[in-house]
Amino acid sequence: MNFLATRLGQLWAALAAFDPFRNCRPKLLSLLPGYRRETLVSDLIAGLTVGMVALPLAMAFGVASGVTPQAGIYTAIVGGLLVAVLGGSSIQVAGPTGAFVVIVAGIIARHGLSGLLMVTMMAGVILMILGLTGLGAAVKYIPRPVVLGFTNGIAVLIASTQVKDFLGLAIQDVPSEFFARMEAYARNLGTLDWRAAALGLCSLAIILLAPRIAPRLPGSIAALLAGTAAVVALNLPVETIGTRFGGIPSGLPRWEVPAFRADLILPLLPSALTVAILAAVESLLSAVVADSMTGDRHNSNAELMAQGVANVIVPMVGGIPVTGAIARTATNFRAGARTPVAAIVHSLTLALVMLVLAPWAKFIPLATLAAVLLVVAYNMGEWREIAPILRLDWADKTVWALTFALTVVADLTLAVEVGIALAALLYIHRVAQTTTVSTVTREYVENARPHVLQDKTIPPYVKILRIHGPFLFGTTDKLAEETADLSRFPAIVVLRLRNMTAIDATGLHALEMLQQRLKRSGRTLLLCGARHQPAEFLAKAEFVEHIGRENILPHVQAALARAQEIYQGFSGLGEDFAADIRKARM
Repeated sequence: MNFLATRLGQLWAALAAFDPFRNCRPKLLSLLPGYRRETLVSDLIAGLTVGMVALPLAMAFGVASGVTPQAGIYTAIVGGLLVAVLGGSSIQVAGPTGAFVVIVAGIIARHGLSGLLMVTMMAGVILMILGLTGLGAAVKYIPRPVVLGFTNGIAVLIASTQVKDFLGLAIQDVPSEFFARMEAYARNLGTLDWRAAALGLCSLAIILLAPRIAPRLPGSIAALLAGTAAVVALNLPVETIGTRFGGIPSGLPRWEVPAFRADLILPLLPSALTVAILAAVESLLSAVVADSMTGDRHNSNAELMAQGVANVIVPMVGGIPVTGAIARTATNFRAGARTPVAAIVHSLTLALVMLVLAPWAKFIPLATLAAVLLVVAYNMGEWREIAPILRLDWADKTVWALTFALTVVADLTLAVEVGIALAALLYIHRVAQTTTVSTVTREYVENARPHVLQDKTIPPYVKILRIHGPFLFGTTDKLAEETADLSRFPAIVVLRLRNMTAIDATGLHALEMLQQRLKRSGRTLLLCGARHQPAEFLAKAEFVEHIGRENILPHVQAALARAQEIYQGFSGLGEDFAADIRKARM
């Protein structure tokens, strides 16, 4: 009897301790204790600023996706609020983004608005499962050439869809295929409306120049105000939100549960998986960017859970997919945000705009929104990253080129599937190359002595990190975790590559990010002991020139000698570091 009572007590304790949501604790809960008035003022200013930045973007994404402009705003209001309250990042701002424009437009073309709402909710459920199970970490297994390829492709597609509105071309139905769309533009170039084109060009100039003249004024807001004022004052006969959509309704959205069709689950599942993967990748990437700015650490599981809940709820107000927005998150930080309260204020600002200023939205010219999206497409394209990819070996270039081409000429779902499949084969190929069999000779033993750490004296101004095994996509986060707090590191960091058997474009990107972070903090990175494939890969990518040829050493013995040479001319990282060095020498 006592045994049974003991077992029942243990079972009850286990059930009481079971909390499937323990790893999804919102960041807001940990930041609210000790929340002060000064923090509230900073968050209010940041929230108002990013709310005004998000207004034209939300409308532009709605229009470009094939839905109404208010659908984009509703997405930013409801999705942004839910992610702020439930998310795992301190300053993340969520809403509609350019990455989904092409996917949403394609889903609507094939399955209609009801199909889009189902896809969004299905993607939300997938994201919640990823957050609850911790499987969200699987998104790190998407290699950089794939991410860059579909990012470049999406940027090209977004820009191509805005030519009609930017130039005021008289085309009834714009083809969904890229080359057919380009052909239609060329065929109808004679219908160009010079007033719409002039308005688009002026809006583009304002977006680019306004931040230089008034750094605190968002260029998109300046263009929106100027374009709307020009339409009203000059009575310009150009297409506006009013002429195409009948304006934007005042007030908050109506809640309505979308119709659910079980027969569409399997046909829509590939699109839902694509939306979920893209939302996970973009939101976690945005959270990592936020961490690099704030010095904080986000909770990936909580972030994915919040994104999932947002994507389940947003379709009930007629919204489109939600994810973390890197540009708005960066704006939020620059405006002084400290906690998720700023993102909550951003959503409330957009709701207030809907209540007060909606009647004026009908005068917003579509040429101006097209200019906004052209700038978004350029900024999201990461065009500077293409040149480093093209300097790598044929395998990485092929993965990038195929993903890019398929994104443009086929669709994003196929592009991601093919890109990941190729990357998996490439991963197997590179891991297979790391296996070697050789005879141990006296020469081998002697050559290994300069690499051995056991007989070396490591001075206090040096910290050595080592990478053991292949440093490929899926493993690079380990380096980011180990170096998250740079205050623990002295003046010189030596990265020992003796046991790193292979590296790819994602690993190279991680090394570049580490080198940049160390350089900004006044520290120096040295690499030593790279084997054949990593050494050849780094040389092809011109990373040797990037870090300095003198900072790439053959073994740890040479790296310590180089560190001593650097430290002799080192001016110091501050009194705390100097005190640590003196203490270590005592």
